[in-house]
Amino acid sequence: MRLLLLVVMLAVSSVATAAHDVRPFVPGSLAQILAAREDKPFILVFWSLECQYCPTELKMLGALKQRYPKLDVVLVATDTINDAPQLAARAKSYGMGKVEQWVFAEDMPERLRFEIDRRWYGEVPRTQFYDRAHQREVKTGLINQKYVEDWMARNVTPHPARH
Repeated sequence: MRLLLLVVMLAVSSVATAAHDVRPFVPGSLAQILAAREDKPFILVFWSLECQYCPTELKMLGALKQRYPKLDVVLVATDTINDAPQLAARAKSYGMGKVEQWVFAEDMPERLRFEIDRRWYGEVPRTQFYDRAHQREVKTGLINQKYVEDWMARNVTPHPARH
């Protein structure tokens, strides 16, 4: 019985830790993400648990992140803060468990979308590629690996991971 209790406590602790790793995305969060990456290129991916194409894109980015550890990817889920444990688990299953993760945490998500891009109506995946000057290229829908690799060649010093 004690062993079962210990297993349950560890499982709950693991879920709580995963949920804690997903930060609440509120007004001002985009500015915070940008400020933390001043003069650094990065990829900002908006996704959702319900998105049909997001798994394909996130798995591809996860594989690139493994090959190129310096590739900076930030995930922002357009789900709700209550979904944080599931979001963390799903991102981990896509090879994105160690990247910075956020989730919409606003009663009116339209406010967040408006702050991110006034022309965005919430379709995902939506990927924003920021160069060193934080000029962004925005892509809605599934992106392919060649596009990401071409962007990386222009913006990120590639250093494949050694195995």
